[in-house]
Amino acid sequence: MSEMAAIPHGLPMERDAGPFDPPRQITRLRDARPVSPLVFPDGHEGWLVTGYDAVRQLLADTRFSSRQDLGIVHVPYETPGIPAATEPSPQVPGLFVAMDPPDHTRLRRKLTGAFTVRRMKQLEEHIVEITERQLDEMARLAPPVDLVKEFALPVPSLVICELLGVPYEDRENFQVNSAKFLVKDQPLDEKMAAYGAMMTYLAELVMRKRAEPGEDILSDLARHDDLTIEELTGIAFLLLLAGHETTANMLALGTFALLEHPEQLAELRAAPDLIPDAVEELMRYLSVADIFYRYATEDIELGGETIGKGSTVVVSLLAANHDPQRFDHPDTLDIHRKARGHLSFGHGIHQCLGQQLARIEMRAGFDGLLRRFPTLQLAIPADEVKLRTDMNIYGVHELPVTWTETTR
Repeated sequence: MSEMAAIPHGLPMERDAGPFDPPRQITRLRDARPVSPLVFPDGHEGWLVTGYDAVRQLLADTRFSSRQDLGIVHVPYETPGIPAATEPSPQVPGLFVAMDPPDHTRLRRKLTGAFTVRRMKQLEEHIVEITERQLDEMARLAPPVDLVKEFALPVPSLVICELLGVPYEDRENFQVNSAKFLVKDQPLDEKMAAYGAMMTYLAELVMRKRAEPGEDILSDLARHDDLTIEELTGIAFLLLLAGHETTANMLALGTFALLEHPEQLAELRAAPDLIPDAVEELMRYLSVADIFYRYATEDIELGGETIGKGSTVVVSLLAANHDPQRFDHPDTLDIHRKARGHLSFGHGIHQCLGQQLARIEMRAGFDGLLRRFPTLQLAIPADEVKLRTDMNIYGVHELPVTWTETTR
């Protein structure tokens, strides 16, 4: 084993290869040992999986559990103010992302109808309208503006609020609290307060939906008598958080990546029919939802290594999506690449439920932004853009942009 593949102590997180590439140490590890031991800050000896094939195989194997109540799921980075876990976390009702079959199957099945490709297609026109309205608002402002605040965050927030039946005027509440909840080393009491505020708000909302259902996903779910209020609240929390945080960060970070690759941006502007491929490539290249955890329920062979029962396994989708064994020149952004097969939406039973919705929002978002703002550029030097290295979903905190003209 080469020196390069020394066993890491704690997950390498510094984006030292630039804002879009995996940390250098993770890239070296993947190339030398795609299933690698990892020593956690609390002393736990777990694993880090970075190779494309190994990640895909792991995500398809339900012996790697998503539950956090089976055993202790160790955290691979220092979390000041949060005591090391000494016992499993209790299961949160409705939070099916942290469940295995059959519980996962029962809850997810109730949602598949809401997110079918056909239903998303019907919504497409409306999503384009929402996007264009938001671009109208942005065009009225005098630049520079923060693209996150004026575009990347409002569009998916408006869409998910409407789909779920969450009043958009309540967005301050959930945007502030979901941001607090996602800070990696947020003191535990603040994290729990933010989580508690969101859960209280959503519990009241789903009780209203049960009493007076409307035409939205939460009302449809509230009509299921076999779902408890706690389960409905957990599902609402998951959909609201996942439905605006991920797409918002893709729109902002994706715009940053395109502005940093002007030749790709010019080509995309000249040939908007490339946008669907460009969206897949940006998803692969940026992998904003990068780090996931699994718990080994038995001894399991993976990539020539034996992962012992009780191990916490950390998966890096960003590393897998930059694996040269799967993608040629993976650290290059190439809008002509057919990047399907990327793992940015996960794989297996937990593959992202809202992936069609996210694709439609990103296509509409990038298409509208490039068309309406032909002279868009960064308003600050690229190395001054504040990266979300402190958050569980990667992106930029702000993206100050400017332009000299807009078009209808």
